[in-house]
Amino acid sequence: MLYYEESKTLPKSFNEEAVLSQDYEVTFDEIRNSLLVLGPQPKKPEWNMAWRRILVDNLEILVKQLWAVGIKSIYVDGSFVQDKGHPGDIDGCFECDWPEWISGSLARRLNEAAPKKIWTWADNSRRSVAGFRTPKLPMWRSYRIELFPHFPGRGIGLTTDDGTFLPILDAFRLIRGSSRRKGILILRQG
Repeated sequence: MLYYEESKTLPKSFNEEAVLSQDYEVTFDEIRNSLLVLGPQPKKPEWNMAWRRILVDNLEILVKQLWAVGIKSIYVDGSFVQDKGHPGDIDGCFECDWPEWISGSLARRLNEAAPKKIWTWADNSRRSVAGFRTPKLPMWRSYRIELFPHFPGRGIGLTTDDGTFLPILDAFRLIRGSSRRKGILILRQG
C-alpha cells in the first residue's frame, strides 16, 4: 500500500524532516542523476557523492542478479534515501515467493549466476565487522548492501514499541523511532 502518490521525478532536496516526502519509482540512471547521489540543493559540505555512486553501482549489481531470476519488485530504504552525507550502506527488500525462498531455491539460483556467492540470509553466515555492533551478511561485507525478502500477504514484518504490527514495506515508510512517514524508492528496469 502506497502512502503517497508515486512520482517519477525525484525532488531537488529532501523535505523538512530530511527524508523523501513520497515514494518514487526510479531507474538507476535517475538515481545517479538525482539528489541521492549529486546532493540536495543547497549542497551540504559533508555530502559524499563518490561514496554514494559506489553504493548505487553495488546496488545495481545485486538488483540485476535479482531481475535475472525473475524478481521484479525491489524497494530501497534506509539512510541512503535520506539527507545523510555518508550513509553506511543501502537497505532494501524484494518481493518473492515464500516456498522458493524457504526451500533455499532462490538463494541457489542467485548464487549459481553470481560471481560472488553472497546470497544467503542465514544467521550463521553473519560475521563481525570492525566499527559495527551487529554482525553482517556476506552481501553487506562484499557490497555494503542488505536486501531482504518480502512476502506479501504472509504477515511478516515488524512490531513497533507500542505493539502495532507493520508489514515490512509499511515499516520501511516510517522514520526510525517515530510514526512519521517517509518515502522509499521503487526500482524499475530502465
